Amino acid sequence: MSTEELHAIDLLGRVPYGRLATSMRALPMLTVARHIVIDGRVVLRMHSGLGHHGACDGAVVAYGADNFNTAPVGTEDLWSVQFTGPARVVEPTPAQRERFGPPPVEVNGEPFAPSYLWLEPHFVTVHTLDFHASRQISNAA
Repeated sequence: MSTEELHAIDLLGRVPYGRLATSMRALPMLTVARHIVIDGRVVLRMHSGLGHHGACDGAVVAYGADNFNTAPVGTEDLWSVQFTGPARVVEPTPAQRERFGPPPVEVNGEPFAPSYLWLEPHFVTVHTLDFHASRQISNAA
C-alpha cells in the first residue's frame, strides 16, 4: 500500500461511520454505514432490509468518511477520505462483529437486520481543510 493509502486507512479507523455510494436499479444511491478496518480492508455493517448490500455485491462502490462533526475543538485539522473498490457480501467472524459495537435498534421503523460488505480500496484520496475545528463557522446571516 502507498503512503497515502496507509494514511487514509489510519484516518478511517478514527471515525465509526461513513457514506457508501453506488447505483441501485440505475439510480444513484447513498447510504450511511458503520465500518471497521481489518488488514487494510474495510468491512461495512448496514441494514439488509433496504437491499443496498445486494446492489453492492460484486460491484465497484465508493465509500467516504470524515471527521467534520467529530474533530475535538482545536485539536485536529478537518479531513475526508474517499476510496473506490470492489465490494463483496461477507459473513464476519464473531470477534469482528463484536468490533462494530451495538447495532441500531431500527432503521426506518423496521428492526435492524445486519448485512456486511468487504471493501478493498483501490483508488484512495485524502483531503484536508486548512484550519482547525476550533474556527467559528456559522451559517447565520
